[in-house]
Amino acid sequence: MHRRSSTPTQRLLRWARVLWASPNSFIGLVLGVLLLPAGARFRRVDGVLEIAALRRPSRRHWPFAAITFGHVILGIHAQELERLRDHERVHVRQCERWGPLFLPAYLLAGAWQWARGRRAYWDNPFEVEARRIGGC
Repeated sequence: MHRRSSTPTQRLLRWARVLWASPNSFIGLVLGVLLLPAGARFRRVDGVLEIAALRRPSRRHWPFAAITFGHVILGIHAQELERLRDHERVHVRQCERWGPLFLPAYLLAGAWQWARGRRAYWDNPFEVEARRIGGC
């Protein structure tokens, strides 16, 4: 499969999205580096850094299977990153749209759902969109 080359305008827009999301990406990168002593593995997939915290599935309970910070996705292990890739890529695009406002907006959206007697995670509009477009 031949990849079409992008125009200078497309490249500039891509870098603008990366820069706008970079405060979130920095958080993910720092967390990933902190996981290195536990055996974390880094892999770049289609312009996104995926970090598998563990080398293989574990019975230990984690509060998430994968979580996105800008262009960095932290996952429990490589199999979960692969399984949740489409869902987490929706969050990457959300980070590109919201930039440094993404994390506060995500948390406020969850708090708003909770204050209304709904589920903070499952009814969060960011998660609803990610499930609708990316599955899981």
